[in-house]
Amino acid sequence: MVGILLVAHNTLGESLLDCVKHVLGEAPHNLKILSVYAGDDPQQKLRDGQVLIKQLDEGGGVLVLADIFGATPSNIARQLCHAERVMGVAGMNLPMLLRVVRSTDKTLPELAKVAVDGGRECIVYIEQDH
Repeated sequence: MVGILLVAHNTLGESLLDCVKHVLGEAPHNLKILSVYAGDDPQQKLRDGQVLIKQLDEGGGVLVLADIFGATPSNIARQLCHAERVMGVAGMNLPMLLRVVRSTDKTLPELAKVAVDGGRECIVYIEQDH
């Protein structure tokens, strides 16, 4: 099974996890969160992330989901992706996360594709009924 690490600003990761719990009724055991606050030392957060990756990788690798490309959390996530069996996707949203946690049978590359496709496909205009 692939581990999932959310790397996000402030409490966004915890909030997304709360939403997953609401929808699925429980928290996935293969998911951990690395919260990044304004005053945090990025190098310490990188080390914390490396520890979480080791905890999550049970042989299938780890998918790292970051909230916004180019910000500190995604920069930390990018550095985490230098490790073996780690892939990352930025632009995390709830539909992406729900698809990922419901696709535990996928390989790491397949799961990364599920994340990207899920995030893209669920961004739609809300049209008014006529």
